[in-house]
Amino acid sequence: MATSGIPVGVIEDHPLYRDAVAGLLADASGIELGTVAGSVAQFAARRRDDGGGVVLLDLRLPGLMGSSAVMEVVGMGYRVLVLSAHSDQAEVLGAMAAGASGYLSKDCEADEILHAVYLVAEGNTYMSPMLASHVLDAFADRASPAIELSTRERQVLSLVAAGERDQDIAETLAISIRTVRSYLDRIRDKTGQRRRPELTRYAIEMGVTYGRVPA
Repeated sequence: MATSGIPVGVIEDHPLYRDAVAGLLADASGIELGTVAGSVAQFAARRRDDGGGVVLLDLRLPGLMGSSAVMEVVGMGYRVLVLSAHSDQAEVLGAMAAGASGYLSKDCEADEILHAVYLVAEGNTYMSPMLASHVLDAFADRASPAIELSTRERQVLSLVAAGERDQDIAETLAISIRTVRSYLDRIRDKTGQRRRPELTRYAIEMGVTYGRVPA
């Protein structure tokens, strides 16, 4: 069924903020308010056939949260625009690596939320100017060209960048935890990046992010 505008859903567990954002979207020109929910599970149970659309997603949710929540909603076919009170570098980069199309701080004005929604709906990305420095910092000290990784190594790296634990990676790829850790050792040896935040930054720099990894 065709809508009269861009279908935009909301996943936010704080009732007052959720209602405020839903009201903003409902009154906005060119936007059709979609499913509004307090968790990813609730959204999945209630969602209509929105034809994709955009979802405004908080990261600190009951149940599935953070990068895993982003991955789940992206996997449903939506463009995710994170709207979070938390904006440390690891959280911003993790969300973007997981497939988010944009990231906004809850301190932003209503006009900026709508501007970001319109851009993301058109296939663009958007990040609040106050958060952009996190991404710029991640690219500022790029030191080496891309390293040749195998397809499986790229898959493992993409899931690390999305915030997944070794156990989650093993289940997703249907391999053992020992095998996951073996791949991680090879990736660390090849890239020279030891810690997970460093691997996340490397993955984003080199374009090895969730949803862009060859099968």
